[in-house]
Amino acid sequence: MVLLGDRNFATYGFFREVAATGADFLFRARTGPNAMKLPVLQQLADGSCLSHARQRVRLIDAELTVTTEAKTLTAGYRLVTTLLDPVQAPAPGLVRLYHERWEIETAYCELKSRILAGRVLRGRHPAAVIQETWALLACYQVLRTAMIDVTMQHPGIDPDRLSFTIGLRSARDQVVQARGILTGTVVDLVGRIGAAVLAEPLPARRIRSRPRVVKRAISKYRAKERDVDRRTYSATPDTTILTRDPGP
Repeated sequence: MVLLGDRNFATYGFFREVAATGADFLFRARTGPNAMKLPVLQQLADGSCLSHARQRVRLIDAELTVTTEAKTLTAGYRLVTTLLDPVQAPAPGLVRLYHERWEIETAYCELKSRILAGRVLRGRHPAAVIQETWALLACYQVLRTAMIDVTMQHPGIDPDRLSFTIGLRSARDQVVQARGILTGTVVDLVGRIGAAVLAEPLPARRIRSRPRVVKRAISKYRAKERDVDRRTYSATPDTTILTRDPGP
């Protein structure tokens, strides 16, 4: 398992806690005056380098350029990971993987708007809220696992094209209506849920970009600034791996 994390979580202590669980991690780290002290121990062939953050880590400095019909934006990224082998985990691939961190926003939407349908938790005291939250997360994880199992038998389909809404409805049909619950049924990795999401895949994801704006406190729809460009543009990304100066 690889844990993706924002730069606000990139601390020596948290690195140690994650590594102690046996999981690998890929975190964005701060740059500038408040950057972590990460010395270059060994340069690697893909432009990344081995470093030390109270444990052995790999450091990737990259420059990401996103071009749309409106403008071109360039930003620098520094990633820290415990995936040390550049052959198994090349630097450009890890930069693309870090972008998947934003999928957590989709997960929040699926939890709140799809499973809960906008309802609030029913617990009236902390223990009940914790219990209900764990049940909600367990249900979500089981359903996502059933959907991802599809890609093990159909590796050509992108997991992003599997509809969570269709998977949820199929799971509810099996529980509520006992659909497909027959003695002697052959169980495989696809199953009823997998067959349902495969039958109606979503369109392929498009790479898009939209300007980030600060919203008004009294409205979640209107931005503070006037004449804000709220359009979404098709985007072309380009990633350049930067080689760090090992210093004196």
